[in-house]
Amino acid sequence: MSEKIIKSVDRVKDIGEVFTPQKAVNFMLDQPEIKEKVESLTATFLEPSAGEGAFLVEILRRKLNYAQKQNVSVKEMQNNFLLALSSLYGIELMEDNVEMLVINMVNTFRDVYFNTFSHEDQNQKVLSSANVIISANMAQGNALTRKTATGEPIIFSEWKPIGKTKVQRIEYTFDAIVEGEGPVGTVQNQYEQLD
Repeated sequence: MSEKIIKSVDRVKDIGEVFTPQKAVNFMLDQPEIKEKVESLTATFLEPSAGEGAFLVEILRRKLNYAQKQNVSVKEMQNNFLLALSSLYGIELMEDNVEMLVINMVNTFRDVYFNTFSHEDQNQKVLSSANVIISANMAQGNALTRKTATGEPIIFSEWKPIGKTKVQRIEYTFDAIVEGEGPVGTVQNQYEQLD
């Protein structure tokens, strides 16, 4: 069975949409300088043409596998799962692709989470936090114009750890990130992740 790399000829002509095959994704992520960053819970990745998440899903899977190998408590590992997830950002032009991107990120996080933690150790707050992070970090928009479909600036959140159980959410426009400018502001001073 071959991988589907285009949805339609019209989409290729109109927007240049072509999906990266998994073999190419793995080859690129296996490069030493990239692999080193993937094996960091805090190294940030931005995919400006995320499609349905071929790169971001695989980076998430690899970061979560790395987090599993750390010799930490269950609670710390769950925090590390969220920390790894919070370092991934995506921009996608097409609405149907961004919907699949979000679904694929959520499903990947949940699959690894449920396969890692016993039923007794699973925490609904971790899964809820993961959904909030994914929703905030995956944007529909045009990376070239730095705008959403409605013409608003693309906004991303930085999740800055405060202590062991809280994070500060700071918003940046994509334009400010590219231009090296400061944040738009904080969404809330502290956002509870875990008990």
